[in-house]
Amino acid sequence: MSFFGFGQSAEVNIELSDAEKRKQVDIRNEEGKKEKLFLFYDGETVSGKVHVLLKPGKKLDHMGIRVEFIGQIEMFYDRGNHHEFTSVVKELAGPGELAKNCVYPFEFLHVEKPHESYTGANVQLRYFIRVTVVKRISDLVKEMDVAVHTLSSFPEINNSIKMEVGIEDCLHIEFEYNKSKYHLRDVIVGKIYFLLVRIKIKHMELAIIKRETTGSGPANTYNENETIAKYEIMDGAPVRGESIPIRLFLSGYDLTPTMREVCRKFSTRYYLNLVLVDEEERRYFKQQEITLWRKGDLRTIRKERKELAALQSTRPRPPLSDEPDDDASKQEEAAREEKENADDL
Repeated sequence: MSFFGFGQSAEVNIELSDAEKRKQVDIRNEEGKKEKLFLFYDGETVSGKVHVLLKPGKKLDHMGIRVEFIGQIEMFYDRGNHHEFTSVVKELAGPGELAKNCVYPFEFLHVEKPHESYTGANVQLRYFIRVTVVKRISDLVKEMDVAVHTLSSFPEINNSIKMEVGIEDCLHIEFEYNKSKYHLRDVIVGKIYFLLVRIKIKHMELAIIKRETTGSGPANTYNENETIAKYEIMDGAPVRGESIPIRLFLSGYDLTPTMREVCRKFSTRYYLNLVLVDEEERRYFKQQEITLWRKGDLRTIRKERKELAALQSTRPRPPLSDEPDDDASKQEEAAREEKENADDL
């Protein structure tokens, strides 16, 4: 932006130290379009360089340069209020004047990233690096978004789902799913048993519904339902005693892990919705909540741990102090007193 004929005298770029080999993933932005972002996990170090590039013949007077790593939640209906759950600040330079291009390295060591990146109908959870060149009139700000995935291990308890539903003297069915918790590339396997059929069923389908809940309190809570997938499992009238198998692959759909009460701001839950439609177009349905989680790639995790251990081993250690350790001295003194008491006995 230009004021009184004067524009910005410098440009800021952010470069990650491992950009060439770091994995990129597609993340849906606020407009619904997908963009590729560098992928990080909780506890990973975020490091790189900040380039301040001056325009030819220009100088830059500033009041300081800082870089931040921020994780925040933004409600689309309340854009003025951002909830920051992670915020780390590093000062790159004090007040001064820049007469040439400068490069500033930065490192956020083992920075906390507790939640997965998410963009929904009414809420967005994002992580980004922000560089601010503080100036007297208007600050020069540059942001770079990154993606975060939260990895989980296999759940210790994963019970199957068995339920009986129906209409008295008309319809009685029993459905069963092999488990209640699925990873994002899993397969839902189940069966539907018809115990009593006295209405003419035209077809039956299984849908995955995502329910996004934002806000808090009964007056300020918003629910948004989205049908992620719809799978027809039967076409035609079933008979008593018939069994219909279910097999639904999750890998082909745009799913996220289940997120419950994230910073008390929003939740994202998933449901299996079984729908039966009769010849008069009446619909009978039953919903059952399932839990989705992201399965970690063991090879990737092991590689990251090795790199982290190698990085820590190459860091210079602080010199050992010549002063005695107070805790060690106290332990030695206690041991001597105990030995003297034993000798007295």
